[in-house]
Amino acid sequence: MVGLVLLLLLQVGGSFGAAHAQPERRALDSLAVALLLAGPATLLLLRGHPRLLCAGVGAATAVYLATGYPYGPVFASLVVALVVNVARGHRFVAWLVAGAVVGVDAVARLLGAGPWSWASETAVVAWLTVVLALAEVGRVRVERAATFREAARERTRRQAGEERLRIAQELHDVVAHHLSLINVQAGVALHLADRRPQQVEPALVAIRDASKEALTELRWMVDVLRDGDGPAPRAPAPTLASIDDIVGRSATAGLVVTKSVEGRPRALPASVELAAYRIVQEAITNVVRHSRAGHASVVLGYGAALLTVRVDDDGGTGVRPDGIVQGNGLRGMQERAAALGGRLSVAPSPLGGLRVEARLPTREGP
Repeated sequence: MVGLVLLLLLQVGGSFGAAHAQPERRALDSLAVALLLAGPATLLLLRGHPRLLCAGVGAATAVYLATGYPYGPVFASLVVALVVNVARGHRFVAWLVAGAVVGVDAVARLLGAGPWSWASETAVVAWLTVVLALAEVGRVRVERAATFREAARERTRRQAGEERLRIAQELHDVVAHHLSLINVQAGVALHLADRRPQQVEPALVAIRDASKEALTELRWMVDVLRDGDGPAPRAPAPTLASIDDIVGRSATAGLVVTKSVEGRPRALPASVELAAYRIVQEAITNVVRHSRAGHASVVLGYGAALLTVRVDDDGGTGVRPDGIVQGNGLRGMQERAAALGGRLSVAPSPLGGLRVEARLPTREGP
């Protein structure tokens, strides 16, 4: 509202000042004042209808110029109307109204409404063209900024979705592995409770240790989800060295797991070590849950630019790799490998069961 009052004062007062320098033009009178007031009034009354606003201000300006009144701040309201329409996407209306105002002024001067001057007419055309061009530049910049903001929001949403998927995989791997061990040990404890009660204690200890480790890993993941201003996670992420823990826990579930290393061990990127650990963890979990295997082997092969993770079991279930139902576990292992640019395959194992093999780029090679 304050802006419209200032615009009104500029348009009326400035026009009286400009009239002194244009004695050849028609002197301002009550009609001129009414036309000068019409522009700001139209801006106030039709601010919710930009195209009608532009047409109304353009008509008031055109009548003012056709009557032969002096040039001056009469164009102020028209500039506002043109910029508003260009900014809101009504570009055709803005250019049409600007052209109509210039055309009316030119025709009126040719008909004697004022002295003809190529210089002044060219100045009006150039001035309105510059205004519209600047409005177009402003509109493009605003649209580009809006596009960048939307792209940033979409990138944030995509990253959040990827992070949720990663966390879901972590939760599945941790919970499935430890609960599978707990389930096996609980079954053993129930089976031995009456027959050999002295052997129940080791099973309960294994349950306690598995549940404690599961809770530790879950707390670590919850810490990761905390606000960035909160304390850093205190527990380290699992690494290849942690595979020895899987070997030890599996023994309590009746599965003998051996681990061997091919090539020269070295430190690898944390993402590669975590993926390899989770793949071994999920593969051993599947052996415990879905096979009658008594032995499994884990082989870590260090290549120049590739880490090979191979898990074999002697389950002898008779299930072919192409007959395996792809659940969350297998899908999660494949996604972990693919996220690093690697691949995971399931094939028959020379031991009689299945072989899960992942080839993970280490990004350290040439």
